[in-house]
Amino acid sequence: MTELLLDPSNLFLLASVGLLAGFIDAIVGGGGLLTVPTLLSLGLSPHLTLGTNKLAASFGSATAAFTYFKKNLFDPVFWKHSFYSSLIGALAGTLVINAIEAPWLDKFLPVLIFCVALYTLFNRLHDIDNQTLPAITPDFKFKQKCQAFILGFYDGVSGPGTGAFWVISSMRLYQLNILLASGLAKAMNFTSNITALCVFIYFGQVNWIIGLTMGGCIMIGSYIGAHSAIRFGGKFIRPIFICVVLIMSLKLGYNAWLA
Repeated sequence: MTELLLDPSNLFLLASVGLLAGFIDAIVGGGGLLTVPTLLSLGLSPHLTLGTNKLAASFGSATAAFTYFKKNLFDPVFWKHSFYSSLIGALAGTLVINAIEAPWLDKFLPVLIFCVALYTLFNRLHDIDNQTLPAITPDFKFKQKCQAFILGFYDGVSGPGTGAFWVISSMRLYQLNILLASGLAKAMNFTSNITALCVFIYFGQVNWIIGLTMGGCIMIGSYIGAHSAIRFGGKFIRPIFICVVLIMSLKLGYNAWLA
């Protein structure tokens, strides 16, 4: 698979998609909706695609999470129950996906990506001005654990759109503004990415050259995106993002089901 990287056109594609995905992911989440179809289009198997994507995505989520933390937009102690539950969910989800046969996964991923893209397109989020963290109550802890386990499990199983789901659900569950929700999303994304990556490495489902190449570009895009989100907000990127995702998912769906 190394020859894929040596092709200048594929190298340019990996770099471009990595920069764009990192930028988008740091702002609204959902960079995996670009990277997963791209890796599949290069001919990687579904399992290898998911493992390589986790390696690349870990660079971006770490960069964005650290940026939000430095700007006091994420408190790791306050969200500790989310950490634990996300880790457990991601571990369970990754073990499940590694038990699924590749031909079935070939047909499942395009459908999943398309559904996530549609949900993101038609979801209407109204920004919230609240900058105060919710009170720590038994109900709050329960919501934390359930949200983190479900999204961690999903990130372990596949992952595209996990960051967007974190932002959307956190704004609605806890009435957080988009920056606090994004800070939480990036930290939890990093937790589930690293957990899933460890499992994929154990099963030998990671292409290190492609993952590190794309990961480096994602890291640059995430740095720019996180600072842009903090300064301008993230809604300006959604229309272009959704159009690209829908086109790529339709192409993958055609290849998997009709070609």
